[in-house]
Amino acid sequence: MCSIMGAGKRTAFFDFDWKEQRWNLVVVVGAMLGGFVAVHFMSSPSNVDINPKTIAQLAQLGIDAPNGKLVPDALFGTPVFQSPKGILILLIGGILIGFGTRYAGGCTSGHAISGLSNLQVPSLKAVIGFFIGGLIMAYFIFPLIF
Repeated sequence: MCSIMGAGKRTAFFDFDWKEQRWNLVVVVGAMLGGFVAVHFMSSPSNVDINPKTIAQLAQLGIDAPNGKLVPDALFGTPVFQSPKGILILLIGGILIGFGTRYAGGCTSGHAISGLSNLQVPSLKAVIGFFIGGLIMAYFIFPLIF
């Protein structure tokens, strides 16, 4: 998207012919269309049965279970879009994910699945770094934000 919007004029990193890789846009549109079809035409109205002890443990973590749905409203509800802080976190997170994926030449899943299956040591180091970063985020940064 950065290349389409003209970021290549300011930064050489984004200066490439995105029209040659137009299939990437087709994949994104297809994923969105597939998600829409799955949610509106293929989803079951019944909820998944979960052990009451699990529900109690999740409630202690601040994840509520209204009507059997275990979705934290602080993350996935519409209130996150109503505050400037929530919108800013989403925008910065999206930019960092997009830039990091483009800069690294792939995503975390690609390193984990493809790299580790080929026994690549750099991918192992990357996956360990991703895991450590996730732990730092979950236990130190996330509690400060929320």
